[in-house]
Amino acid sequence: MARIVRGGLIQATLALSSEQPIEKVKQAMIDKHVKMIGEAAAKGVQILSLQELFYGPYFCAEQKIKWYSLVEEIPNGPTVKLMQEVAKKHGMVLVIPIYEVENQGVYYNTTAVIDADGKYLGKYRKHHIPHCEPGFWEKFYFKPGNLGYPVFKTAFANIGVYTCYDRHFPEGARVLGLNGAEIVFNPSATTAGLSEYLWELEQPAHAVANGYFIGAINRVGTESPWNIGEFYGKSYFCNPRGKIIAQAGRDKDEIVVADLNLDEILEVRNIWQFYRDRRPETYEALTSLQK
Repeated sequence: MARIVRGGLIQATLALSSEQPIEKVKQAMIDKHVKMIGEAAAKGVQILSLQELFYGPYFCAEQKIKWYSLVEEIPNGPTVKLMQEVAKKHGMVLVIPIYEVENQGVYYNTTAVIDADGKYLGKYRKHHIPHCEPGFWEKFYFKPGNLGYPVFKTAFANIGVYTCYDRHFPEGARVLGLNGAEIVFNPSATTAGLSEYLWELEQPAHAVANGYFIGAINRVGTESPWNIGEFYGKSYFCNPRGKIIAQAGRDKDEIVVADLNLDEILEVRNIWQFYRDRRPETYEALTSLQK
């Protein structure tokens, strides 16, 4: 019998202007997503991922310390606690991107993973931190991740997380496959002028090279007052052959739903023996050359 998992992705516009009080914006976004999670549950979704920094605007468009107030502890902060209740209510695995505080002044771009029974399974911290035009000033806000590339054994599948800018680096994508990932989620905040031409190129390539499913999530809309570009949505699932099997539009809130046949992973890997034919003993230059 085929091992089929129903996956879901939420892409969403900002619920309130970022010029409103930060706590009001945060609460509005949490309320919006809790409602959309319920809608996903009604569609039978078993594993669901939200977009990068889901409970606020993409504040990295400017460098202001006021946004540090959005940080929370993981797993003891209020958002993880709430999402544990939501996951248990719906019997759904949740992938929840959060601005994490580890210690005073030490902050990470982190994603918490919660199992279908509400149990907190662990977290992934974004490794690759951009700092570039037009308005992606992430090094002001985030320390690079230091927890490796974990794979979480959930009730429905083994899943990994690779956040936004991470997707430009194939090394971590391969490690996730080596660690047993069947589905890799990439919560993102990326704009049309900068990266849209890569959006449907890089991640299907990772799916093919590593023989797993990918769920790519991007936010939607233009966020004032920065207007650094259009967050173009187009969230999608692709299969281990690199084919996009379900995709959202570019201009509205949307829940992407797809049935993922995990048996396809073995079918593909039995044809394309990339793991068998790897030559890691020849790749020393990847870590020895620092130029």
